[in-house]
Amino acid sequence: MKLINQIALACQLAVTAEAVTQSKFVSLDSYFNNKAFGIYPGQTSFDALNQSYPNPSIIGINGTYTSTHTGVVYDFPGYRGPVLPDNVVCEGQTIIVPREQYFSASMLVTSDVQLSTVSGNVTYTYSDNSTLVSELRSLPWWAFLTINRGEIIFPYRYTHNDTNFNTSHIFEYTAALNPNKTLHSITLPVTTNTTTGRLHIFSISLWESTAASAQVQFVRPTQKWTESGNQIVEVTINNPGTSCIAGPGVNVSLSMPGIQTLEPGNIKRLCPGDQKRVNIGINGAANGTATVVLNYTHSIQNQTYPHTLSLGLTEWTSELSSLSQHESPEWFDDAKFGIMIHWGPYSVPGWGNSTPYESYAEWFWWYTTHRAADKSDTYDYRLRTFGPDWNYDDSFPSFTASNFSPKAWVDLIAASGAKYFVLTTKHHDGFALFDTQNTTNRSSLHYGPRRDLVSELFTASSIHHPSLKRGTYFSLPEWFNPDFGPYGFAELPGNTSTSWPGIIARNPYTGLNEPYTGRIPVSDFITDVMVPQMTILAHNYSTDIMWCDCGAANGTASFASEWFNSARAEDRQVTINSRCGVAEVSDFDTPEYATFSSAQLRKWESNMGMDPYSYGFNRATGWQGYMNASTVVRDLVDIVSKNGNFLLDVGPRADGSIVEREERELRRAGEWIRGHGEAVFGTRVWWVRSEGVGVRVGSGDGGQVELRFTQTNEAFYLLFLGEPGKEVFVDAPVPLLEGDRVVVVRGDGDGEWEVEWEGSAAEGFMFTVPEGAWDGEEFCWVLKVVYVA
Repeated sequence: MKLINQIALACQLAVTAEAVTQSKFVSLDSYFNNKAFGIYPGQTSFDALNQSYPNPSIIGINGTYTSTHTGVVYDFPGYRGPVLPDNVVCEGQTIIVPREQYFSASMLVTSDVQLSTVSGNVTYTYSDNSTLVSELRSLPWWAFLTINRGEIIFPYRYTHNDTNFNTSHIFEYTAALNPNKTLHSITLPVTTNTTTGRLHIFSISLWESTAASAQVQFVRPTQKWTESGNQIVEVTINNPGTSCIAGPGVNVSLSMPGIQTLEPGNIKRLCPGDQKRVNIGINGAANGTATVVLNYTHSIQNQTYPHTLSLGLTEWTSELSSLSQHESPEWFDDAKFGIMIHWGPYSVPGWGNSTPYESYAEWFWWYTTHRAADKSDTYDYRLRTFGPDWNYDDSFPSFTASNFSPKAWVDLIAASGAKYFVLTTKHHDGFALFDTQNTTNRSSLHYGPRRDLVSELFTASSIHHPSLKRGTYFSLPEWFNPDFGPYGFAELPGNTSTSWPGIIARNPYTGLNEPYTGRIPVSDFITDVMVPQMTILAHNYSTDIMWCDCGAANGTASFASEWFNSARAEDRQVTINSRCGVAEVSDFDTPEYATFSSAQLRKWESNMGMDPYSYGFNRATGWQGYMNASTVVRDLVDIVSKNGNFLLDVGPRADGSIVEREERELRRAGEWIRGHGEAVFGTRVWWVRSEGVGVRVGSGDGGQVELRFTQTNEAFYLLFLGEPGKEVFVDAPVPLLEGDRVVVVRGDGDGEWEVEWEGSAAEGFMFTVPEGAWDGEEFCWVLKVVYVA
């Protein structure tokens, strides 16, 4: 009905129509200096190990490639015979481009060393000799266990003498340009160290500017749905013009035979050089081209979207092409902050030593049996603490959970400000905290506390904090379960590599086999243990997040398709992480004890412990070693500004008590988070930039404070990671117009303190904060731009 009304209204308003513009290729032929694609092992040397990608034609890429997330079209070289190069190793080259005005620059890029993220600055030079610097960062071209899903996924890679069937990837990068300036050249960074990793660029494509104030770049049907049950279609809108979209903004809908737009999207503020993605809710199913209707207050603009769209919610299948359409749901993108809990028999020894020799305490058993990798005195600690005859399973009776209060735990999670939690339901030791039914008796129902700990925690959450989403960490392999033997592996070459051998552990002092208590022998570990246990967590415990770990051999594809379908039937939108062993079944990346230095379009979640370097309880960590509230808040704000979520881990003791320092700092952080949550939860990244600096002017010291940006459809937030003082200057094109209000966001809710401001997007903004407005504020200081104009 709304769409019909819009069309009728168009008869009374000015109506314009135009087609969506396309990308402009930048020729790289003369710059190619490396060969990435081959047709057999050892044919070429993409990296220092003489490895390479396969021919892109095996995945249907022949000449050009269209991004599935941005709509940018690339000239993609592909395989060019046995000799000709096909990509650029960044060596500081300056690439001359056709002199025009462009809205953005996009690249297909990757780095070439396993486990190494590589970055460098790209410099864009305009015809007036002004420059723009943007970080070009790429994850490694292949990874094992924790998969970084690329824009382009290859099913394997060639080594120097074999084919490795772990996926390989090429990633996409985009930089926001000034659409009102003429671009002259692009200067690449210098990344030539083959040990630390090099950046390789396969293609550069420039998105052309137009005179319009709003330009549709991409229409992307998703398999997500609104609360009303309508399919979500994501529309990417650019403003390459010279004035801001303001006031009521623009309503966005889709016109197409067989489709109704029941929930139009709205963009209230979009200034020159900015881009936003807006969700619209549609009903119906159709295939074909569509018109995007941009409805302003006094005019309607119809933009023809020339690419074929396939609309309608479909059943999931185990085919990778189907599974690849799954993505993180809106609630996960909005949630931002979660708590992870590592708890199990490893909490009994609770030993990982201390910095700089600390290792994960939950890996205690493995380190004691792999001395070459033991940097934390784990072997000696076990001997002097428990004696030579003690076996890991002797920890079961001491894993009592005697002080475990499920309500106290979920109360603490809620008090921390978190919106979801992830409990370790089974770690690599194979000991489960849930009812594993007939797959194994190695669980907390049969040993230790003899309780269903997952059920108790989930039930307490559903009763006392029903809004909390509940997730299940689940280790796919088990270190020493002999049934996993046929699938056993090491992550890297050498005897110091982490490994999941799938053989009975030997007591490192007596040489005798250690027991694997509770094991039920099975025919096949994947079909009889792994997948059934994942299914139990999905259905019997109704997990919202399947948080896998160490996905090598797996049965994830069939599990995921069945889970996605059943969850949809229950009107539940669930999510799955990047560690389940199948690249296409990855809703979000999971960097560990790491963050990103620039925003990433693909959803990600950084996970780290409050302990300096352990997830499980580590008795060697002193009071001051744990993360404090200030760091929690700073990390959260930094991660959220770059399109990430923050999953913060606590490691309870074996009796279920939580370290007092962790609890205290979580509650302190929670006070800030609850008081300033509007600047965090439900926000989206600012496409123009994610960070900057504020210059303290009024204090007289001219000092700089780090600054992050977030936004909603109604407001824009400046989050200072240091106290900005009474007067602070921000050199950034903040979407702030005459008539807008700027206020201080105070944690105590003490009214709205109006902030005086002056300046412009071109010259920067000076903010003058009232005396006393910052009193009582700590950790992060927030200004809010309220869109009024």
